[in-house]
Amino acid sequence: MNLEEIRSFCSARGIPFKIVAEYPNGKIKVTKDTDRKPIVLARVRRYLRTGQAGQPTCISSNIVREEPPPARPGPRDRLYYRWYAKEFDAVLRLLRDLTGGRFRDGAVARVVAMDFWTRGEAPTFEAFARKWTSAKAQEHRLLTPEYAYLTDLRHQRADGDWKVLRTAKARSALRVLTRIAPIIDSRAAAGRASSQRSRRPSARARR
Repeated sequence: MNLEEIRSFCSARGIPFKIVAEYPNGKIKVTKDTDRKPIVLARVRRYLRTGQAGQPTCISSNIVREEPPPARPGPRDRLYYRWYAKEFDAVLRLLRDLTGGRFRDGAVARVVAMDFWTRGEAPTFEAFARKWTSAKAQEHRLLTPEYAYLTDLRHQRADGDWKVLRTAKARSALRVLTRIAPIIDSRAAAGRASSQRSRRPSARARR
């Protein structure tokens, strides 16, 4: 199952996959960021075992900033939530300087940033650059091709019609999941999701 299919299953049952952020005024807002596939799958497995949807990943208010980063950040300044973005040229320039010009915007950088933030930590630019350098060297482990494809490739089933095979398997998996966890009331599921967003999570990020 791809992320779109998994998220559809989650939405119908109130299982959260969108990351929320807690602001200094106490408000909690749904962000445009979403959890990575392993985190969402862990929630699905927990839901199948317990029937509990769980709470969304929450970015702690102490690392959320509504204002933009400094025009000239320094190595020991902190990289607060949402300060890593393409529009902040000074941030990207500093990261390139700290990595000897090797830094590039991309999936690895976003995974590293979100890993810090969901732990409730705003790293210094120096710490972020070090972590990115280490993660970039292990990129093949951090960002892998679709696991289903690798499995089928190993069993010599990943030919030119692999997408057709994947779709058939995904539909079969969804039918099984729906039997295990049917939608009793879609309005109740929506209500649970809304309740989870409005409920104040603890300061520590939840997964």
